[in-house]
Amino acid sequence: MTAPTASAVSLLEQYADHLADPSPSSPDEPWAVQSLADGAAGISLFHIEMAGRFGASWHPAHRWITAAASGHITAADTTGLFLGAPAVGFLLTTVPPAFQHLYAPARGTLHQHITALTHRRVDAALARISSGDLPTFAEYDLFYGLTGIGAYLLRTDPESAALERVLGYLVALTRPLSLGRGGLPGWWVRHDPARGKSPHFPGGHGNFGAAHGITGPLLLLTQALRHGIIVDGHREAVLSICDHLDTWCQHSPSGPWWPEHISRRDFELGRPHHDAPARPSWCYGTAGIARAGQLAGIAQPAPDLQAFYEDALYQAMTDPVQLRQVTDTGLCHGWAGIYQTAVRAASDALDLRLQSLPQRLGDTLAAQARPGDLPTAGLINGDAGTALALTTFASQQAPSTGWDACLLIN
Repeated sequence: MTAPTASAVSLLEQYADHLADPSPSSPDEPWAVQSLADGAAGISLFHIEMAGRFGASWHPAHRWITAAASGHITAADTTGLFLGAPAVGFLLTTVPPAFQHLYAPARGTLHQHITALTHRRVDAALARISSGDLPTFAEYDLFYGLTGIGAYLLRTDPESAALERVLGYLVALTRPLSLGRGGLPGWWVRHDPARGKSPHFPGGHGNFGAAHGITGPLLLLTQALRHGIIVDGHREAVLSICDHLDTWCQHSPSGPWWPEHISRRDFELGRPHHDAPARPSWCYGTAGIARAGQLAGIAQPAPDLQAFYEDALYQAMTDPVQLRQVTDTGLCHGWAGIYQTAVRAASDALDLRLQSLPQRLGDTLAAQARPGDLPTAGLINGDAGTALALTTFASQQAPSTGWDACLLIN
């Protein structure tokens, strides 16, 4: 990476001013501050990174952490990495060593509740599998499901029985559904992509994205493999997901691409209803899928698999037709997430072409980023996510806090 530019640092300072003070929590939605996606928990990550990487004052970070942890922190069965106790627990893992003593008691208590939550959630998920019912996003996905909780455990308690059970559950999730389901994959959900009922998705759908689809479990399984954490059936599960991605991979002059989701009819016909790639985002697009495939190639190890996904990433990130579909600077489906994923992919790449992506994509991100332009201040679709990616660009270094582990790209 090259040296930081004065303009990037100046832009980062503008974001710090824009996100300086938390707003009071709403009495109607007291849980909202505990949201990693939209609330104070996610915005805290930006101020923590500013203190850890740039030596900024700890006071803004502490104010936001305090706001996130105000009131009763829920560990209900509906919570996950992006809401409630796991969200607050994750943000506390990013606190630099010099300040960890301030939050150690809270972190210990939270971890106990998250561990108990994990066991309850795995019990329920395995019971659902045994019954032959279809799952929902909330059971397994990165945002609110067991993949996200597993991401927290991989960071905090990698040798735990709780993480072992999450990984074992994900292995079970990769097995085809029981007889009578027409050979549907185990992660086929009973609802449409918007979590509702739609005539376009009778019988539910299969999702490919990192945020809510099978790419999320692939990311966690491969990250665990890289850490030497392996459960029965682990490698077979990774290969099963890769086979599924290979089956549904579409080929075009601009490179390989994957549908965001498929319907039951698509599954029966063996082809997606999409006829062209959508935006190459982290959440649903080639960026997230290719990073997962690259990591699968590294973890196995399978150099040919790694090379295929690195080529797919490079082609998508240099295709003007796909890039024109990126219309905001957010982390989930905008330039920030694309840039941060490219940074992490380039650092592991065998394909030297990927080394050119971070600077090019970072320049685009910085050129379009303006504090207050996005509809929210939060992490996943708002200013905090854009600002966090800009900390990487301005410093020309990987995050000091590892905040992007919540995306499972690191």
